[in-house]
Amino acid sequence: MQRDIKHQFTFPHAPKLVWEYLTQPELMAQWLMTPHDFQPVVGQKFQFKTKPIPKFNFDGNVYCEVLVAQPFEKLSYSWKGGSLDSVVVWTLQQTDKGTVLTLEHKGFKGIKNLMSYFIMNRGWIKIVKRLLKILHHLKLV
Repeated sequence: MQRDIKHQFTFPHAPKLVWEYLTQPELMAQWLMTPHDFQPVVGQKFQFKTKPIPKFNFDGNVYCEVLVAQPFEKLSYSWKGGSLDSVVVWTLQQTDKGTVLTLEHKGFKGIKNLMSYFIMNRGWIKIVKRLLKILHHLKLV
């Protein structure tokens, strides 16, 4: 059994600005986590560091590698931490009113990742709402 997370968010901003917040480390740190060595270049390995959760065998390190980096359209990276070996995909679609941002986090396999799925499903909503709040205070472009 595998579960995948999928959420869509609408931003009244151009894809270029949303892309910057998905790919510039200093901007990512404002809403997601501070990445170490992140660059939006296929093959680039980087890490996110967050609070450890020992009862889930998670030391607080998320090991990632950029899989896709199509400016203003799509960013994907592997996401490995604890028992979770998964993939995060961000897709940007320009609309008349701004950008539709789709988040997919794929690969929650088996019972061992069921709790991670539930925690991260809710967590991603909170995280992207932080991004929405940050961008809400910026001039619309």
